[in-house]
Amino acid sequence: MGQYIVELNHIHKHFPGVKALDDVMFNLKEGEVLALLGENGAGKSTLMKILSGVHTRDEGEIKIYGEVVEELTPKKAQELGIAIIHQELNLCAHLSVAENIFLGREKTQAGVLSNKEMNKETELILKRLNIDIDPTTIVADLAVSKQQMVEISKALSIKAKILIMDEPTSALTSSEVVDLFKIIHKLKAEGCGIVYISHRLEELQHIVDRVTIMRDSRYITSMNFAETGMPEIISNMVGREIKEKFPHVRCNRGKKILEVKNLTAGRMVRNVSLDLYEGEIVGIAGLMGAGRTETTRAIFGADPKDSGEILLDGKPITINKPIDAIRAGIVLAPEDRKKDGLCIKLGVQDNIALPNLDLLCNKIGIVDKKKEKSMAQKAVSNLKIKLANTNVDAGTLSGGNQQKVVVAKWLARNSRVVIFDEPTRGIDIAAKVEIYNLMNELKQQGIGVLFVSSEMPEVLGISDRILVMCDGRITGEFPTEEATQDLILEHATKFESKLDQVVYA
Repeated sequence: MGQYIVELNHIHKHFPGVKALDDVMFNLKEGEVLALLGENGAGKSTLMKILSGVHTRDEGEIKIYGEVVEELTPKKAQELGIAIIHQELNLCAHLSVAENIFLGREKTQAGVLSNKEMNKETELILKRLNIDIDPTTIVADLAVSKQQMVEISKALSIKAKILIMDEPTSALTSSEVVDLFKIIHKLKAEGCGIVYISHRLEELQHIVDRVTIMRDSRYITSMNFAETGMPEIISNMVGREIKEKFPHVRCNRGKKILEVKNLTAGRMVRNVSLDLYEGEIVGIAGLMGAGRTETTRAIFGADPKDSGEILLDGKPITINKPIDAIRAGIVLAPEDRKKDGLCIKLGVQDNIALPNLDLLCNKIGIVDKKKEKSMAQKAVSNLKIKLANTNVDAGTLSGGNQQKVVVAKWLARNSRVVIFDEPTRGIDIAAKVEIYNLMNELKQQGIGVLFVSSEMPEVLGISDRILVMCDGRITGEFPTEEATQDLILEHATKFESKLDQVVYA
């Protein structure tokens, strides 16, 4: 590793009513991978937005390649070789891969757009990274994992030497993560300095040289990763020791709440049968594309069903759309909470009220504001949602608190079944534990909890029972005490020709 290519000294940043950065120090060396860690709301994203020119600092000094930079705009940052890959992908879905990579820097000949030249250069960039994507492919037709690779290629097309990756593996399968790590090692060997932001701490051992930790808008410490234990990293991140990573509460299993029989919905849900009891959490494991999310959406009525039956408390119910499920007492906290679970431009109180207007309106359809405020305040108190007041925009909250708001609006209805799809994606370790505790509390109240997760330790740590899906079907079912990662993986990779041989636990 070489000299410092980034030095941020005594950086301060304020937003209205919020101190986002308080005297923060940060540096990055040539040819190193630096993990920038901290809980949601620690200031990581704000600091990186200052480095990439999106935000301007209030105070402090920025040095790039040893030179002081007074004004850093996105254009200036790009000219200096700084590129950021955001957690929410920043691509134009209707354009081709090549058009996205050269957006704003289009190649022309005699004033006419030269798609041929852009396609050729894109092909060279993709080849350099061993990425097998046709430059002419429309981005909307690519899987999210491939779109992530396009984002990386876009950053490298400007010859970036300082690359910021924000949660780059959140939507990748394990094999795609391996491919990404190969790219990271290749870029590191070429002298690129990489800032890696991730809540998946188990990934760090494969790529990281050094760790910088932030907490409560402040710089805490920097450490060589090889000389640091994970408990020390976590303790510095959260300011306390987390004794139990996967808190699990034992409950007596009650009566059967939910039963799904022979559910089929499109290509991704085929003849799925499952049940759920009071006092238990059932986890659904499987690889990406196994049909887990599609199954939850079909149960909730978000996607149409071809056939199958759903019973609640032993009685058949008809669910053709989400409102049918909601009224029956079956609710879903979706995978993409910002897109499908919240109105991020509305306040928390409005978000909690929206699906409960039938409970809040009088006979002539006017909302009882007093009742609405009481409902929101009770939900915030019960779920320990951290916010200044219930009128703050939902989009300003941390990921863990956003997830709590999604659940809060459903619990106001006394729901019987709560389905979580990737409930801890993109949130920090302390917030994850809060979500696990929330799931345990629901279980203790006799609410049935069904959840999908791509993190196998999470499924093993929180579930009472585990279902495994592959190719749109349930291929295994185990009590958690009998399950292992190898056993889950074996059933998650069964081929369709072997499905008839599956032995259910």
